[in-house]
Amino acid sequence: MSGRIDTVIFDLGNVLIGWDPRRLYRQLIEDETQMEWFLREVCNGEWNEQQDAGRPWVEATALLRAKFPEHAELIDAYHLRWKETLVGPIEGSVALLSELKARGVRLLALTNWSQETFPVARQLYPFLQWFEGIVVSGEERLVKPDPRIYQRLLERYAVDPATALYIDDSQRNVAAAEVLGMHGWWFHDPAGLREHLVELGLLEREMRAINHG
Repeated sequence: MSGRIDTVIFDLGNVLIGWDPRRLYRQLIEDETQMEWFLREVCNGEWNEQQDAGRPWVEATALLRAKFPEHAELIDAYHLRWKETLVGPIEGSVALLSELKARGVRLLALTNWSQETFPVARQLYPFLQWFEGIVVSGEERLVKPDPRIYQRLLERYAVDPATALYIDDSQRNVAAAEVLGMHGWWFHDPAGLREHLVELGLLEREMRAINHG
């Protein structure tokens, strides 16, 4: 890979914005084992990903209510109380985003997110306005790691993959970006990301005062 990194592309969920349906369902299902069963067998990740791919929520919940009528209210809550699945900003990551913005680094985002619920996030989190552009899977009807959604971002914003860093908490999504020639970073925590951004020359190392006590 050649060329200095001049563009940073962020995934959003669990990189900049914490998301966990358990935050909602712990309020609705007292027994932890039952809650985990519900999120594994009823409102599971595979089902939710279809909304990220553009399926309307009204259709998604109707399908599950027909299959699990005894859980109709819990199924509807996934959409009607979706806001409560948001854990909030990951402050350390938002701080890094702010620093990159201040240094004039080009910022883009690529997220697997329902087109119906993403406007809620836009309203809640002003830092989403810092991005030059955000490609939302639900609007594109494509989800990561499909290479076509990465290509769509690269083409729409005229990004040279060789000078772009892609950050995601999913290893398979990072791998898909690397196949297309981007520099990838598998996100675990803000501290690790900061160190990597320093290594790439995108941020300066923090100067910590030495206490000689």
